[in-house]
Amino acid sequence: MAWRWATVDRYVVKHAPLQKHQRYAQAWRTDFPSNNRDMKKVFRLILVSVLWTSCNTGTKTFEYGSNNGRQVVINGKKIYYEEYGQGTPLLLLSGGGLSRSIKDFEKCIPELAKHYRVIAPDSPGQGRSEQPDTLSYYVLLDFMSQFVDSLKIDSAYVMGWSDGGITGILLAEKRPDKVKKLVAVGANNGLRRAIPANVPIDAVKPMPLDEWAKNNKESINEYMNKLPRDWKKLLNELNKMWYQKDEYFSDSIYGRINIPVMIVLGDRDDIITEHGLEMHRLIKGSQFCVLPNTSHEGFAERPDLINKIAIDFFK
Repeated sequence: MAWRWATVDRYVVKHAPLQKHQRYAQAWRTDFPSNNRDMKKVFRLILVSVLWTSCNTGTKTFEYGSNNGRQVVINGKKIYYEEYGQGTPLLLLSGGGLSRSIKDFEKCIPELAKHYRVIAPDSPGQGRSEQPDTLSYYVLLDFMSQFVDSLKIDSAYVMGWSDGGITGILLAEKRPDKVKKLVAVGANNGLRRAIPANVPIDAVKPMPLDEWAKNNKESINEYMNKLPRDWKKLLNELNKMWYQKDEYFSDSIYGRINIPVMIVLGDRDDIITEHGLEMHRLIKGSQFCVLPNTSHEGFAERPDLINKIAIDFFK
């Protein structure tokens, strides 16, 4: 979780990329003299050719999170997942939020699928997975533990982000028989230890749902169009999880982890670096990595770097 959500909700902020024609307009000089008609004609022909070629490369593209995946029933709920590539299984666990899904890893999956059998589930109540009756980090742990069993695999690497990183830590302690190694990106254990000491903890509060909904109608509609679910129930339960002042789980969990673990934070993450270092010190033999010029959105901002770090760690 991240405390800036009190004012800026992390899972609805979208960066609008330039449209294709805008990119080409910036890439080519267009300020030709008014009397140079031949040059203008040549430029138009080149531009049309480039645009046509870019749209007709024959390259197959995927819409991750909506790519005809599979379903498995866990605790009476259908959990949606997608698979890519071959090799040692790699389980990707996404963050929490109304708009969070397999799609969070869309910049990482293509490269990872060259090395592993990538298995990416939508968390309960998110993406295309059905909503659980209740939600907590231990509920997520139970779902993911049963999900791994349903795959009938010997073991897997795990990489989780935010809530997925927290779930990954719990899974590493509970299921060392199934988790070979873990990379936990943007994970934390409660609010109090993860915010700066000079920030009053009582001042860090979730945005009221009605206020949030006014500015996020598109996200709500997109969520509801995938499956008929109660979006208010999901956000209320997520807020209760995220804004717990004290620890989400006992520190004794760290001490019982006996597999290789890497804790990863961005140097601009809402989670303070000291908390990441604290988790690293509590997990014996673990590694700690800080991504430069990176916020909580590491998989969107530094996908290539995260891939390189993970692939090297999983060797």
